[in-house]
Amino acid sequence: MSATFEEIIKMVKTLPPKKLSVAVAQDGRVLEAVSKARDLKIAVPTLFGNEKMIRDIAAERGINIDGMEIVNEEDDEQAALKAVRMVHDGDADMYMKGELPTKMFLKSVLNKEVGLRTGKTLSHVCIFEIPGIDRLLFLSDVAFLPYPTLEDKEQIIDMDVRVANACGVNNPKVAPLAAVETVNPKMPVTVEADQLTKWNLEGRIKNCVVDGPLSLDLAIDPTAAAHKPGAESRRIIGDADILLFPDIHAGNLVYKAIVHLTQGVRNGNILMGTKAPVVLTSRSDTVEVKVNSLAVAAVVAEQLKKTGWD
Repeated sequence: MSATFEEIIKMVKTLPPKKLSVAVAQDGRVLEAVSKARDLKIAVPTLFGNEKMIRDIAAERGINIDGMEIVNEEDDEQAALKAVRMVHDGDADMYMKGELPTKMFLKSVLNKEVGLRTGKTLSHVCIFEIPGIDRLLFLSDVAFLPYPTLEDKEQIIDMDVRVANACGVNNPKVAPLAAVETVNPKMPVTVEADQLTKWNLEGRIKNCVVDGPLSLDLAIDPTAAAHKPGAESRRIIGDADILLFPDIHAGNLVYKAIVHLTQGVRNGNILMGTKAPVVLTSRSDTVEVKVNSLAVAAVVAEQLKKTGWD
C-alpha cells in the first residue's frame, strides 16, 4: 500500500515511460514541474504554446527544458486543441493544463472531435498525504461537479477506486459523508449514502467497501468512531480511504481547510472520467502539487491502458 507520494513516484519508475501533453506551457511553475517530472522519470513532456515565451521563461528561471519537444502555437485555444489531440490520438498518455483559463482548457477536453470524452461523469479526485494519518486519503468531488446525483456518485466511487488501486490501495474503504450517521428521509444525502452502501453489499459497486452515511470524524478518526454507540457494527471505523462528499461546497471547504490549516500536508489532483488522466491544477498550486499530480496521473494512465473503463 502506498502511504506517501514518494512511494507513488517509486511505482512510476517501474513503469514504461508516460508521454505528457501540456497545453499552453508558457508558465513558470508548469515548466518547473514538467522538468522535475522528466528528471524523476515520471513523464516525457511535449510542450504546446508560444515557443519564444516558453524558452524565455525557462531561461529566466533556470529551468532545464533541453530535449523537450516544443510545438509552437501562439493562439492559446489552438494550442490546447493540438495538445489534447495528441492524447486523443494515443500519442500521449496524459494531458496537463498550462497558462490558460480553466474554461478554455475544459473546452478542449470536451471537444467532440479531438477531446477526451468517454460518456462517463467527469470528477475531480484529490489525493492527500496528511501528517498523523497512516494512509493516503482520496477526496471527491472538491472542485468540478457541483451537485452529483446518486448515479454520479456511483461513477465517482468507481473512478476513485481505480485511482486508489493505481496508487497501491486495494479494496479501499469508501465513506459517503453526511452530517449524521442515521438515514433520514428529510436529508436526501443520507438516503443516497445508504443506497450506495446497499449497492455495494449487493455487488453492484465492486472492489471496495462502502459504508454510509458517515460523519467526517467517524470516517477518519478511530478514536471518535470507537466512542460512537453501535460502532462495532460499522464496516468503517475511522479508517476510510475515500471520502465521498455530498456536494462541491462540502468538498471544497474540507479541501481548503486541510491545505491552509494543516502543516506538512501534501496533495495531488487529477480529473477522471476522461479517456486519459487530466492534470487540472490551479495556477496557485505549488510545483510540488503539480509534480505529485503528474505522478498520480502516470500510475492511473498505466492502469487505464490495462483495463480501460470497462
